[in-house]
Amino acid sequence: MRPTLSKLPWTVVRWTLGILVVVAGAATYSKWWPPLSRMIDTTLAAQRPVASVDEHAGHDHDHDHGHDHSGHDHSDHEPGSSGETDENSLKLTRQAAMNLGLTREFLRPIELSDYSRSLTVPALVVAKPGRSSIVVSSPLSGVVTHVHAVTGEAVKPGELLFEVRLVYEDLVESQTEYLKTVNELEIEQREITRLEKVTESGAISGKLLLERRYAKEKLEASAKAQREALRMHGLSERQVDDIQSTGKLLGELEILAPDIDTHDHMEMLRLSEVPAHPATFKMSPPVESDDEHSSTMLVIDDLKVHKGQGILAGERLCSLSDYSQLFIEGKAFENDIAAINEAAKNGWPVDAVISSSSGRETVRGLKLAYVSNSIDPESRTLSMFVELPNAVVRDETNDEGQRFLAWKYRLGQRMELRVPVEVWKQQIVLPIDAVAKDGADWFVFEKKDNSFTRVAVHLQHRDQDNAVIANDGSISLGAIVARKSAHQMQMALKNLSGGAVDPHAGHNH
Repeated sequence: MRPTLSKLPWTVVRWTLGILVVVAGAATYSKWWPPLSRMIDTTLAAQRPVASVDEHAGHDHDHDHGHDHSGHDHSDHEPGSSGETDENSLKLTRQAAMNLGLTREFLRPIELSDYSRSLTVPALVVAKPGRSSIVVSSPLSGVVTHVHAVTGEAVKPGELLFEVRLVYEDLVESQTEYLKTVNELEIEQREITRLEKVTESGAISGKLLLERRYAKEKLEASAKAQREALRMHGLSERQVDDIQSTGKLLGELEILAPDIDTHDHMEMLRLSEVPAHPATFKMSPPVESDDEHSSTMLVIDDLKVHKGQGILAGERLCSLSDYSQLFIEGKAFENDIAAINEAAKNGWPVDAVISSSSGRETVRGLKLAYVSNSIDPESRTLSMFVELPNAVVRDETNDEGQRFLAWKYRLGQRMELRVPVEVWKQQIVLPIDAVAKDGADWFVFEKKDNSFTRVAVHLQHRDQDNAVIANDGSISLGAIVARKSAHQMQMALKNLSGGAVDPHAGHNH
């Protein structure tokens, strides 16, 4: 009797099934093996870790991702650099240096100099009282016959401004009386001379001679009084002498440009040295002088009269201004008084800063003239005055011979005064554009061969124009540093390290 499948041992069953499967698989191998092989390969490829491509192949990167690479040699990745350079070195092409304005003027060695810590005071350009402006008035009444100047014209002291025909009746009478007295004196003097000869011969007594001498003294007293009367009318000593010497009345007056601060005794303005007469008038040449004011140019600010106009004694004809010396009036606050007084006491020079469309200009070494003794009750500010020498920037003469000047500094021009409050001796002082800030650090750029190396420095103090660097050895004396465009070079370094195409992409620097 054959045993059934259920009664066979389990081991025999397993081997039998295995043999049947192997035989069946071998018989159908060509059908099931290729798809199975592709499925296994696909599964294994999906589960295998992807091997990263090391962009740093050939470099010695003994560190993990996300770590600092500051200790690695990145010289091969800096465009335009060569040799042993680092992230603080920047090599500029000739064109780049020119674009940054790094000329010889701005590439100079470091030296020690004095630095003045200062306070800033708002200011305006003002005239010098009693010096910058002159009012020309008519000394006598008359009619303007000629006007030789125009508004805006520049004239020298002594140049002819106006001609005036005198019509003042009292003046005519005074001149007539004086001329009459002068003639009587001449007659009396001739008579005395004749009597002196006759008296010496004994022909007449000396009593008659004595009477004539008394009469002469009376005429001299009258002439003296009449001279003073003419001077009270506005005539100068020279003009009165000319009336006496020529025997002619003064009928026309020349009014010349006065000197800014030189006047004849008891005269308000200088008149013509030789009296002009309608029939013989000639323009007088400018008065030549060897003093320091002879080159002063006066500008006619306004002109109030016209040809043919009648004028009265004391009437304003025009005003002249001397712009060669001006004041800068600064307005300081009450708490700055002590510092300003200290600057005035020590004679420290003051700087003036002018802002314009072309930038900021600094006028250095100005003298503090004086400080006001009173505080403005409304603004609570203290006025201080600084000397400002001026300069002509345009000098032109038109076809009519009229000269026009344009001055560098103008009345009402806004400025800033920098008043020293403390002087630091022997400091490293650089322009503010020579330093760049990055976080808590300040840097300068030292020129070494054809590259610029960024050097960290200690910034002791800075203002709008200057930076004071500590002389602690971080930068040596004599080192050549860029005195401008430090910020632009700082940006260029940052672009090299983190801008453009980064060969270290994927790393966290």
